[in-house]
Amino acid sequence: MPEHLDLRYGTAERERIDFFAASRRDAPTLVFIHGGYWQSRAKETFGFVAEGPLAQGVSVATIGYTLAPAARHDAIVAQCRTAVHFLHRRLNQLGGDPRRLFVSGWSAGGHLTAMLMGDAVVAGGIAISGIYDLAPIRLSYLNDKLRLDPEEALRNSPLFHLPQRAGRLILAVGGDELPELRRQSETYAAAWQARNLAGELMVLPGRHHYSVLEELARPASMLAEALARLVG
Repeated sequence: MPEHLDLRYGTAERERIDFFAASRRDAPTLVFIHGGYWQSRAKETFGFVAEGPLAQGVSVATIGYTLAPAARHDAIVAQCRTAVHFLHRRLNQLGGDPRRLFVSGWSAGGHLTAMLMGDAVVAGGIAISGIYDLAPIRLSYLNDKLRLDPEEALRNSPLFHLPQRAGRLILAVGGDELPELRRQSETYAAAWQARNLAGELMVLPGRHHYSVLEELARPASMLAEALARLVG
C-alpha cells in the first residue's frame, strides 16, 4: 500500500505516519505506536502488526516520533498526540471513520497509548505490555538517554493522571512477561477500574515481552478478537 506511506504530520524527520487502509470505506482505524523504551526502533519495523487488524476490517496507522535523547518525554507525548489529531482530521479522505479512531502500542508505545486515552478524539485503546509508572525507569540505566527528572517522570506517568472519562481500554500482557511489567499492567488495570473507567486486563498465556505482539498481528488470536469487540 505505497500510496499512504510517510505521511508527514510535522517537520521533524520521524514525524511521519504509514497508513494501511481496510478494504471497506468508513472503517475504524487503529493507531499503533512502537516501543523501544522511547529511544530505539522505528515505525517501519512494525508494519507487520497491520495484518491482524486488516483481517478484522480495521485500518492501521503506524506512527513515528523523535527518539530520546533528541526529544524529552514531554515532546514525545506531544508528537504522538499531534499525530492522532492529524489522522483524525484526515480520516474521511483516507477512507476511515473519524468517530472510530483507536490507539494502541507496545512497551513504550503502551505507555504512550495510556497517555492519549483521555483525548476526546480517541474512542478506545489497546495497551500491550506498557509502562505506566516511570519512576523505576528513571532509576535505571534506561534514563541515561531519557534524562527524566522526578517531575517529568511524574508528569508522564499515566498511573497518576487517570482521565475523568475515556473510551474502553484493553490492557494486554503476556503470561510469561517480566515480573515488573506484569506488575505495571496489573496495577494500572486496578487503578483504571477503580476510577470506574471501562476496561479489562488480558493476560495472554505463554507470551513474553516480544511474542505478545504476535497476538495483535495474527488474524485469529485472543487479542485480534478483543480488537474486533472494541471497535464494534
